[in-house]
Formats: sequence, C-alpha cells, structure tokens
Amino acid sequence: MRGRRGGRVPELVTSDEYPAYPEALLAVFGRRVAPPRTGKPGRPAGPRVVPPAGLAYGTVHKTRENGRVVKVETRAVFGAVPADGVSTSYLERQNATDRHRNARKGRRTYRFSKDWEVHQAVTAFTMYSYNFCWPVRTLRAKGPGGRWRPRTPAMAAGLADHVWSLEEWVTLPAMQR
Repeated sequence: MRGRRGGRVPELVTSDEYPAYPEALLAVFGRRVAPPRTGKPGRPAGPRVVPPAGLAYGTVHKTRENGRVVKVETRAVFGAVPADGVSTSYLERQNATDRHRNARKGRRTYRFSKDWEVHQAVTAFTMYSYNFCWPVRTLRAKGPGGRWRPRTPAMAAGLADHVWSLEEWVTLPAMQR
C-alpha cells in the first residue's frame, strides 16, 4: 500500500475496532525507533514501531443492546484525530456497493464462492469496473457551458480522464510496455 501511495502517509484512517488494523497500519507506515538509554538499572527498552508524524487513526465504537445500536463513540488510537472526522460510512457504503455488484458476496444466498482465486478475480473486476466505468451522480462536476459532466471515482481521484466503457477497460493490456 505504501508503494501505491508514492510513500505518502494518509492523514486520517478510520475503521471499526477490528484489532488487526492498528498493527497493519504500523507495519505499512510505521517507523522503527530505539528509545534512548535512561541510565537506570534494568534492561533498556528495545526498539519499537511508532506511527509516523501526520498519521491519525481513529475508530468507531458501537454499543449494542438486544442487537440494536444504542450508542456510537469515536476513539483516537494514535495521532491527532479530529472530533468530527471519524466515520466508517464511506467504507460501509463501498462494502454495500461491493455486495450489490458481486453476487458472490450477497448475504443469505447460495451464490457464495468456493474457489478463492475466482473470488479474488471477481472482486477485482467489480471494484475496478466500478471505479473506472461507473459514473457516480454525487461526483459529477460542472463542465464548460455549465453542463454537468459525469465522473467516476477514478476520475475524481485523477486516475482517469474519461468514463471508460467496459470493453475499453477489459481489453486494455494488463502490462503496458
């Protein structure tokens, strides 16, 4: 992930409280530091991985009673997390879109994946086609003459300059020389 971001560290990462996330963020973006010796007796503290400056990670904690959410709290794990900046709505929206577009992830169905490689391939296909070939109404932008111009998530991120057709996307060489 760090290579795909060009070495840049994300300013804010938010998630649910899945315990593997802080460790994974530190493994990708953290830096190893050795604390200075204190001069006190005992074994000196060993090196540890710390989050880089500028990285903030916060979680959303949901308290449930009888299967219903009764309270939602945000918690800072590391970094300066803005009070109103922690939200999982974008990720939850993406997960719902993924389940909608990929029948293998539909809940309570017989369409589950039996083959991991096929599951990965279908997931990649649905994610990439959604980002490059599917204009999203809330991302549209005013073009010349005041007309609305459709945009895909890839266009909004600066990765594409037009809405791709599925044929164009599928026939693009995987490795360009």
